[in-house]
Amino acid sequence: MKKYLLASVAGVAAMAISGAAMADIIVGTAGPMTGQYASFGAQMKAGAEQAVADINAAGGVNGEMLVLEVGDDACDPKQAVAVANQMVGKNVAFMAGHFCSGSSIPASQVYAEEGIIQITPASTNPKYTDERAGPGTFRVCGRDDQQGRVAGTTLATEFGDKNIAVIHDKTAYGKGLADATKAVMNAAGKEEALYEAYTAGEKDYTALVSKLKSEKVDVLYVGGYHTEAGLMKRQMVDQGMDTILVSGDALVTDEYWSITGPAGAGTLMTFPPDPRSNEEAAAVVAALEAAGKTTEGYALYTYAAIQTWAKAAAAAGSTDYDTVVEKLNSEKFDTVLGELSFDEKGDVTLPGYVWYEWKDGSYAYR
Repeated sequence: MKKYLLASVAGVAAMAISGAAMADIIVGTAGPMTGQYASFGAQMKAGAEQAVADINAAGGVNGEMLVLEVGDDACDPKQAVAVANQMVGKNVAFMAGHFCSGSSIPASQVYAEEGIIQITPASTNPKYTDERAGPGTFRVCGRDDQQGRVAGTTLATEFGDKNIAVIHDKTAYGKGLADATKAVMNAAGKEEALYEAYTAGEKDYTALVSKLKSEKVDVLYVGGYHTEAGLMKRQMVDQGMDTILVSGDALVTDEYWSITGPAGAGTLMTFPPDPRSNEEAAAVVAALEAAGKTTEGYALYTYAAIQTWAKAAAAAGSTDYDTVVEKLNSEKFDTVLGELSFDEKGDVTLPGYVWYEWKDGSYAYR
């Protein structure tokens, strides 16, 4: 494995350059920097750049400066594996990524085999840690079964007398989230009127909307992303429907309202407590805003992923894979998300999901 090879090479290099300065530490982030989900890539890039800048301003990691490499996987699994291999070739010591679960899961195999620690800021599918690629695989976000528990319970209780449809985009994230929500809702005694898949990336969902209208659907749960959900919501309103759209964390982008306009009012979504309100995040939020960069969604989660790894490496006094993994498994870390630690699977111990509602062009706690 790469980590053992690097240890040998590092030993030889150290003797060859005794007394010379060490090279910079390369860290990576990867996600949809282009394509229909590029707003999330922008969130990740903003958070990663700010984290690297702040860490370097404070002296770096063990006296060495960080250099950021950004990879674009467009939320495509095959492209994600290619990006992971590119990051290996660039000798990254750490990966804060990917965004989509369908990307993080296959890419995690590459990082695990090469001895590179990976902390995803956004991939919520349980399989990522339940079928963990290696001991260096972590996440600082929640899981779809946690998100589904909140959504499914609310659908069964608050909307128990309504006609509910559950749909998904067939991705690891979308289907996983829809199925988790459906399972909790069903267990609570509420059955859906309709459950089916849709094709992501289309521009016209009027046929689906017409079907929802004929089924008299009052509440539509969407396991998928803001691009398609926004079109569905707008097209439901166009057909005179007052159906409530409910979804998950992938609607945490201003682009949702850009798609829906006022038609998006009343949309509900689950997301963790807004980290922008944390005292620990105030300076980071101010710096991002001053630079004209986004602070929403997963910007601070990406910042926290890099921040956590850097603190673990500082505590270890090294970027060695095994040593840093041991620190990540045993220490608690003060971050922009608050104090966090990881359980035996690599899942983060942070507060779970709460409800947000879209109205007047922005989202706020419900």
